[in-house]
Amino acid sequence: MARERSMSQSLGSLSRQLKQLRVLMVGAGGIGCELLKNLVLSGFGEIHVVDLDTIDLSNLNRQFLFRHEHIKKSKAVVAKETASKFNPSVKIEAHHANIKDGHFNVAWFKTFNIVFNALDNLDARRHVNRMCLMADIPLIESGTTGFDGQVQVIRKGKSECYDCQPKPVQKSFPICTIRSTPSQPIHCIVWAKSYLLPEIFGVSEEADMDISENDDNIEEIKKLKEEALALKKIRESLFKDNFAKLIFEKVFKQDIDRLRSIEDMWKSRKPPEALDHDEIAQASAGIDPGVSRQDQTPWSVTQNHAVFVDSIRRLVSRYKIMQGGHTSPVITFDKDDEDTLDFVAAAANLRSSVFDIETKSKFEIKQMAGNIIPAIATTNAMTAGLCVLQAFKVLKGEYHKAKMVFLERSTARVINAEPLHPPNPSCVVCGNASSNVLIDPTRATLGHLVEDVLKQELGYSDDISVLHESAIIYDPDIEDNLSKKFTDLGLKSDSVITIIDDADEDPRVNLSLSINEQTLPEDKQPVILPDKVEVPRKPKQANGIKGPDSLNGNGEQQGEKRKRSASISTEPHSKKQASGKTDDALLVDDSAGGAIVLD
Repeated sequence: MARERSMSQSLGSLSRQLKQLRVLMVGAGGIGCELLKNLVLSGFGEIHVVDLDTIDLSNLNRQFLFRHEHIKKSKAVVAKETASKFNPSVKIEAHHANIKDGHFNVAWFKTFNIVFNALDNLDARRHVNRMCLMADIPLIESGTTGFDGQVQVIRKGKSECYDCQPKPVQKSFPICTIRSTPSQPIHCIVWAKSYLLPEIFGVSEEADMDISENDDNIEEIKKLKEEALALKKIRESLFKDNFAKLIFEKVFKQDIDRLRSIEDMWKSRKPPEALDHDEIAQASAGIDPGVSRQDQTPWSVTQNHAVFVDSIRRLVSRYKIMQGGHTSPVITFDKDDEDTLDFVAAAANLRSSVFDIETKSKFEIKQMAGNIIPAIATTNAMTAGLCVLQAFKVLKGEYHKAKMVFLERSTARVINAEPLHPPNPSCVVCGNASSNVLIDPTRATLGHLVEDVLKQELGYSDDISVLHESAIIYDPDIEDNLSKKFTDLGLKSDSVITIIDDADEDPRVNLSLSINEQTLPEDKQPVILPDKVEVPRKPKQANGIKGPDSLNGNGEQQGEKRKRSASISTEPHSKKQASGKTDDALLVDDSAGGAIVLD
């Protein structure tokens, strides 16, 4: 009662309103734990928590709702159980699921009064941003990196959305740098994690890739294929006693000798020095592999060899056990898996020794290989508090008082704020038009949408494209899908398709249509727009600057005219193309302490 009296004195009539509100919180990690505590203690009536993740040991130092006995349990479920004790009168619903799942649709988002983002990845943030814009509900976006934090209020038509301003482009390194001329510890870590481990205990893509005479880099592709085939042959000795020796001699002796023989490559840099297995094995004979538990200081070459051999032994044992299953064994890297972490740490340090690069401790390698950005509990707590304070302004309708708030340790003032910026008229997300479309699943075809609705009813020209999850399902060069039913194309209730006007002159903004399935009378069209839709023209761009017509549905830059292809993959992370070209780079975000991002 004392707590409610204090809240009533502080918030006035808003304190009674909070009890009637339905709130969505996406993410139950560092910010999420602090935020859920604040929401519960503030008296919000009903809170839904969505998080796909489970609790790891590394979470416990800053995610205070979790304890050691909760490891491997759902973050959302445990957060609900713990936070409910702070205020039993608040209703909390936990969803151990991905916010991008189909049942979390626009209609579901519309049932909430406000949404809080406490996420740690760009893709999910953009998804929630789009859903809140389509549902026309306010979003409080937040994030932290070390001592820095940010809180942003997003409301359709009143402020910038998450995609209104371009995000920093990550620095990229070509594959040839990772594979042939590393110069930084991160290059060696990427090599061990994303090349060597998958080639030995995962799925080798390069060994099976086709080589076309039309490939510009045919010689490089042949070399990559030869290396992969050699490792594939070594895998045939997986259960032999000399397996670790074969791998060591291949990657730290034979491959290095081949690189060193390319004299032009080392005219301006120090050439690598191959390692002799027998010599190092003799020197490391008495070393206890348990040295891997010393994770704060870098290991010597002999210690790295001991850990390398022992980690391979452990991984081979796991691989043998996994062979009893129904699928082919695949061992992948996990920062909290000691076996794969030891393998990557030892392999990366041995490669660093070959190229005369500084070696790193196991703890440092875990941070870099696991994409770990240092998190500060105090920053999370301050950011979560600012989220709720901004939410109070939003719920009062006082958007003129709402701010974009920054936590910046490097400035004279730790907390800085600025007024909300107006929406960017060229934004490909909030600058889009959106609506619902009713389809009869038994009769509706893509042709009904394109011909009857888009062209006849809305007046689009022939030069349009229809996208679903960034894959083109129709344009003037891809007409095969027009006769197919929506269900045959994987389009069902809650799917969202994007209409892009490719007209050269005065094109319209992108149109997002959310699909609702409904049995319609036979005398009606099988595809209907239930509401009147206005699709404005794109703003004129000065000085040749590209507007939203130069971006696709995901906000990615494209050319003057998109290259159209019927074979565009709908998979979010498709496998490397069979040609094996090295255009796909491994991205390294220097600003995040060397976090690895695989494109």
